[in-house]
Amino acid sequence: MTKDSFSIAKKTYALSGATGTLGGSISEYLVSNGANVILLGRSAEKLEKKIVELDKIKPGMSRSYLVDLLDEHQLKKTRDKIQEDVRQLDGLVNLAGGNIPGATLKEGQDIFDLEIEDTRKVVDINLYGTIMPTIILGELMAKQGHGSIVNISSMAAKRTITRVLGYSIAKAGVDIFTKWMANELASKFNDKVRVNAIAPGFFIGNQNRALLMNEDNTYTSRGKKIINNTPMGRFGDASELNGMVHYLLSDSSSFVTGGIFDVDGGFSTFSGV
Repeated sequence: MTKDSFSIAKKTYALSGATGTLGGSISEYLVSNGANVILLGRSAEKLEKKIVELDKIKPGMSRSYLVDLLDEHQLKKTRDKIQEDVRQLDGLVNLAGGNIPGATLKEGQDIFDLEIEDTRKVVDINLYGTIMPTIILGELMAKQGHGSIVNISSMAAKRTITRVLGYSIAKAGVDIFTKWMANELASKFNDKVRVNAIAPGFFIGNQNRALLMNEDNTYTSRGKKIINNTPMGRFGDASELNGMVHYLLSDSSSFVTGGIFDVDGGFSTFSGV
């Protein structure tokens, strides 16, 4: 392995969910390291704002496509447009996801208070929002004979995280889908087409801030429980995912596929004793 195997310069990576906290940090990191990024999303306003931010880092290294990740027809049109515009896609990071209030049990509620339709929406965006881009854009990588796909799992796929049933179901599905696709693509197409996942621990973002932090920046009761079960004793910073993403996208991980990599401050290792 050479120093160049870690280089992502001049590579082209597509990212869904790149306007959020974690995705925004990753897109900025990739551009700052010389990669071209393609942002995929449903909000033209958010995409345009992020492109402006990325252009301030390195002009002309990013572009965006307006697309609903759950719409097969739109995704296929976007795939064809990407192939026409950039010709080669070196990787995909599936960051779209998250939770919504109706799918999160409130304090004092139990499973029979769950809003089924909102739970279904959470499963769709987290699971099918990963499955569909992987299959449709992954076809480009299968045909060209190389590419790295990075999915986003969660601690909720490994342990029972209370109050977020739909999110947990979806992320558990992402784990087995990652392993299934890793086997499918390597065995039937090329061993240079790889699929892995990162399982983040707890990072503060716009979607979970109210669950974990009070307005005075103290921890909520849920936030305290998480910190007490995290050996490092803190929440992660968004930038702390960047190194793992870099490794999995680069050729330095050329013999790595089907893995689920924890970036969690030790949360998954802690027994509470």
